[in-house]
Amino acid sequence: MGLRFQQQSAEVRALQRQAYNIATQKLAAAVEAADDPSKLAIVSDLDETVIDNSALLARDLKNCHTYDVWDTWLPWERDGKPTLIPGAREFLNYADELGVSIRYISDRADKQKDYTLATLNELGLPQISPETVLLLGPPKVERREIVRKDHQIVLMLGDTLHDFDGGFRKTPLDHQKSLVDENAAKWGAEWIVFPNTAYGTWSEAPLATWSDETIIEKW
Repeated sequence: MGLRFQQQSAEVRALQRQAYNIATQKLAAAVEAADDPSKLAIVSDLDETVIDNSALLARDLKNCHTYDVWDTWLPWERDGKPTLIPGAREFLNYADELGVSIRYISDRADKQKDYTLATLNELGLPQISPETVLLLGPPKVERREIVRKDHQIVLMLGDTLHDFDGGFRKTPLDHQKSLVDENAAKWGAEWIVFPNTAYGTWSEAPLATWSDETIIEKW
């Protein structure tokens, strides 16, 4: 059901466009307030933020293959045909037109970087180069610091919480939830999060249930 929602629902499309609408508004305000927009940067994740990989997951699910062990991911990076998340190209082109630097920080395999660059170029995204696409190697927090050496990061976009802060990575869910609340003012202001119901650190968490006896009544 999570993958069906991620790939097929109109609601997820609305949430994705809503996220990019908010990002557009916040970027416009940041540029208006800046003395030199070329010193500003946005940092964006790729998978499930800019590009949609659900076709791979749906194929593996159909074949009864557990997709989130990621043993089919490297072939997908090389030969797969992801599509764009709705609103992604418009927002990224808008940032490019404003003269804002774009840095794509993703945990795709650095050893396959040429394939990812080719995919992003084929999708028509702006500012694609070996220098602007920072793939798996140092943790994302360190790659963001590379960007901060020369730019002020005004927006970060991602679908998993360590796209925004290193404190979310490989930590218990209760800690992640507390950290979300501690940073409440940043969501929708500096940090734009995208829905991803297909995979994540939450996927094995137990569900809270109602303990009362089940009573069946016709609706």
